[in-house]
Amino acid sequence: MDRWGITLPLTGVPLTAHRELVKELPDLGYTDVWSAETAGTDAFSPLVLAAEWAPELRLGTAIAPVYTRGAGLLAMSAATVAEVAPGRFVLGIGTSSPTIVEGWNGLSFDEPFARSKDTIAFLRSALAGEKVTREYSTFSVRKFRLERPPDPPPQIMLAALRPGMLRLAAREADGAITNWLAPADVPTVRAELGPERELVARIFVCPTEDADAARGLGRLLISSYLTVPVYAAFHEWLGRGDKLRPMHEAWAAGDRATANTAIPDDVVDELIVYGSPQACRERVAEYVEAGLDTPVISVLPSGMDQFEAVRVLGRT
Repeated sequence: MDRWGITLPLTGVPLTAHRELVKELPDLGYTDVWSAETAGTDAFSPLVLAAEWAPELRLGTAIAPVYTRGAGLLAMSAATVAEVAPGRFVLGIGTSSPTIVEGWNGLSFDEPFARSKDTIAFLRSALAGEKVTREYSTFSVRKFRLERPPDPPPQIMLAALRPGMLRLAAREADGAITNWLAPADVPTVRAELGPERELVARIFVCPTEDADAARGLGRLLISSYLTVPVYAAFHEWLGRGDKLRPMHEAWAAGDRATANTAIPDDVVDELIVYGSPQACRERVAEYVEAGLDTPVISVLPSGMDQFEAVRVLGRT
């Protein structure tokens, strides 16, 4: 089935205020709701509510960090959502970032590849109802068993940006979750993941025809995200290293204003979807035509009411 996802909850909107919007989503052409986890809501609670409000929707975490919960708690959280949305929940996990893991949670951001691999292995066993006692390379588990393992177990997807993680997702997970890419980048990512695994991507959409406003917001977001080392390496791999080098140099020198202005218009236009609602929908569809399985729209401020933006960006 063709998929069309939305990122919820919307910024600054209380969870309970989403009820009527979520109920509308299937009629608007949305098939999926994907959460996020930074400094707002946790990744799982919004999906429990969405499962009740719109039982037709597939639900996914994008992503739950592998460091910030113990292995057993991560399995318990996933099993809870899988129980209330049987067959409709996807557990998206990933390493997150040193800022969140170390700065906000006081944990060590060590061996991200190995931690991801170990977490997938543990979750496969735990969510199948097995009793797990094992020394993994990055953590250990003693005599853990879920009281009510979900039937069926949820799919597991891995946040992945570059070949190593994408190939790990292809080998060990059911798919990969990525973001900050253009339609033209999808074949590069797909080539590493392979044709058999699902590819999900969060796409930043600003439904406005004010190009200057959209580009201004896009520059702020790009300089904030793509200066993070993992995203910088991702775009170096995708071929944007030279175009983004002036931004990186200004950012490293502490000159945020120059870093923003150094981002070329064409880079903003590649990574931020903007325009009329119809133009935005057509642009998102380009990702699918390029090989993306599940586009997940993340609504950016545009001057339009956020609920209305979700409605006009629906596929129907």
